Parts: sequence; structure tokens; C-alpha cells
Amino acid sequence: MTESEQARLTAWVHGYVQGVGFRWWTRSRALELGLVGSATNLPGRRVEVVAEGPRRACEQLLEALRSGDTPGQVDHVAELWSTPKGGLAGFVER
Repeated sequence: MTESEQARLTAWVHGYVQGVGFRWWTRSRALELGLVGSATNLPGRRVEVVAEGPRRACEQLLEALRSGDTPGQVDHVAELWSTPKGGLAGFVER
């Protein structure tokens, strides 16, 4: 794997992560890492994070999501890695 290898991370964050600034915090971390994508509230106290960019930057975002330094409380993060689909611009909160 090269440092510039592109990847798509989809992460489902479970816990107390809605109404606490979690999506805004995720967006800030993703933009700092140069990623594009989105953070979306889902039913069942979950947030779906989709990020595309350099694989290492996606890994750093995943580490941040699991760090314990997020707003609210993260109980579990499930992840799926795939090939980037493209067509994303910026990082949006939904």
C-alpha cells in the first residue's frame, strides 16, 4: 500500500452520538485530513460516516472516531473499506 492509495471508508458509529455535535466534530476532523464525504444521522442512535481520500487519512479518521475524544459517547464503530466511488465534494453533515 502506498501512502497516496485512495480508499473509501464507511463507518457506522453507535452510541450517544446524536445531538451532541458529533457530526460537526467528524466533519472538522475529516477536513483537517483532506477527506471528502459525509456524516449522516441514522435511526437507532447511529451516525454513518462516509469518507474518501488517501487510505492513511481514512485510517486516521477511523482512529479518531474510536479515540474516546469525540463529543458524546461512542460505544462501537463498525467499518467497511471499499474502492472510492468519487463524485463527492467537501464534507457535509446530513
